[in-house]
Amino acid sequence: MKVTVKTCGLDNVDADLLVLPFSSRELKSEADKKLSGFGIELVAVKDFKADAGEVVVLYGCSSGSSSGRIALLGLGEGKSVDDWRKASLSIASKALDLKVEKLAADFSRIPVLAEATGQDISSLTSTFVQGCYTGSYRFDRLKSGKLDKKKSECKVKEIEELILCSEEGISEEIGKGAEIGRIVGSCRNMARDLVNLPGNMLQAEDLAKAAKESGKKYGYSVTVLQKKEIEALGMGGLLSVNKGSFFPPTFTILDYKPKGKGKLTVALVGKGITFDSGGISLKPAEGMGEMKSDMSGAASVLGAIEAAARLELPLHVIGFIPSTDNMPSGTAMKPGDVITTYSGITVEVGNTDAEGRLILADALTYAKEKYKPDVIIDLATLTGACIVALGNAVAGLFSNDDKLAEDIFMAGELTGEKVWRMPLWALYDEQIKSDIADVNNTGGRGAGSVTAAKFLEKFIDGHKKWAHIDIAGPAFNAKSAGKITGGTGFGVSLLIEVMKKWC
Repeated sequence: MKVTVKTCGLDNVDADLLVLPFSSRELKSEADKKLSGFGIELVAVKDFKADAGEVVVLYGCSSGSSSGRIALLGLGEGKSVDDWRKASLSIASKALDLKVEKLAADFSRIPVLAEATGQDISSLTSTFVQGCYTGSYRFDRLKSGKLDKKKSECKVKEIEELILCSEEGISEEIGKGAEIGRIVGSCRNMARDLVNLPGNMLQAEDLAKAAKESGKKYGYSVTVLQKKEIEALGMGGLLSVNKGSFFPPTFTILDYKPKGKGKLTVALVGKGITFDSGGISLKPAEGMGEMKSDMSGAASVLGAIEAAARLELPLHVIGFIPSTDNMPSGTAMKPGDVITTYSGITVEVGNTDAEGRLILADALTYAKEKYKPDVIIDLATLTGACIVALGNAVAGLFSNDDKLAEDIFMAGELTGEKVWRMPLWALYDEQIKSDIADVNNTGGRGAGSVTAAKFLEKFIDGHKKWAHIDIAGPAFNAKSAGKITGGTGFGVSLLIEVMKKWC
């Protein structure tokens, strides 16, 4: 999607749909004046209440506009960034349904909205553009179109151009925000594409190939360690999970270095289980197909690294993606097995479906030992227990540093990728003690997301600034969860926002 900022009047904008945003507070004071310029009486749209995300499309409004259609877009009270985001998602989704190729939005009153929300113009613009990318996303690349040839021939797959109609004095700030939004929005959608690919089309080597292509295109280095190199390193966690698979594992390192010395070195670790059957501890059949999403953490790390490179953030950012599928077979890892991880710590396998923490264990230790980062953040669809605790919309946040936890929480409030901090108290260590090894990979049903985080904590080798984000809930929308199903790319915007703060 091309994003353009124009300073011409609304009557000269060439678009298929012109969007006029209104808050409920502005509806009485501004709507009559704005609508009268297009030959529209407010009474004609008296059912429009300007609720957040509400869209009313008006036809035949040729007066005062080059656009054939005008959409009234509700912003709620106009005081909330979440309402602004909801509005952008809504209008983009509606535009796609209407097969709109050129979408224009009136941004002349964004300074008023910025003041009301306590944000700057650039940030609000970025939020709107990201919302348009998210709302207009559809994963249809695997559909042949043979069932309905006419429909497939006329279908518009995406909005080709988003035009932001600005005034002279604010166009530069809008332009800055639009570019950030375009980059982050496209990177998030790239992550969603990876998550939505089925297990027969995405193995560990495919994930590594996607990283290589991104690195080559956007100027950061990518190193892929193959099975022999992983064996030489002694990464017992990753190798044990891979034992049941027909396909080899990979360990991919993405290294973005800024021009000059980076202000911080940030390590991002993403769980890359391309399909999770549960292994010998087999999952129930219902919903198992959604386990193609168990590499969502890896996809989000890839999206965040690419975005950091494209935004030229003055940070040294390294991504680590341990990847394999988790399958049952005659050679598969078994409950009761004891494995030795890259760190030398031995692990008793209580459940082969607690595999994500095993591959993350190796990656966390490697990241800390080899790169000595200032900050380590890992993302993983780790536990169903986190969904039980927080639902599908919110990720669990675990951290050993209060300031880091606060930075991530505040970034989530701004991006809409919300997190909630959970405890890491020492008392939970009791649940993952093993009688025959250093630690067990499960701690029973109680506090499942906490004991998983406590397990990971043992592999950061005492690092003082570490955060684990359990994205099991918000990473993937099941069919019953909403109109746009599949991968969400959760974590890309969140990570970029917190890294922007550190810049």
